[in-house]
Amino acid sequence: MRLTQNLSGNVNRIRAYSTPEIIINDQSINSAVIVDAHNIQIEPGLRELSDLKAAHITYVLTLNPELVILGSGMQQIFPAAQWSNQFLSAGVGFEVMDTGAACRTFNVLIGEFRRVVAILIP
Repeated sequence: MRLTQNLSGNVNRIRAYSTPEIIINDQSINSAVIVDAHNIQIEPGLRELSDLKAAHITYVLTLNPELVILGSGMQQIFPAAQWSNQFLSAGVGFEVMDTGAACRTFNVLIGEFRRVVAILIP
């Protein structure tokens, strides 16, 4: 599904997504990805929620987000509570949704100049 046609500013925008492809700016990515306004971290070892590791949380927190969005694939699937609690205890909001909704939400929040990080599993 195509999300945006034009890019404005020097921030990452998700232009389209489908299983298993996510297009950020002009870059086609065929694996999971962690993205914020200025960083794209490709995560080929992250294929499902059970692959989430403490290193992912550590990396995401170094990006200083106010909100983290987890796109869990074709369906909304929640990770173990201890995983989300680490973000909440750091004062960072945490939302889980299917990857399509996560892509759309990311673009809206980036457009509002919010400090959002998306973890997207195609």
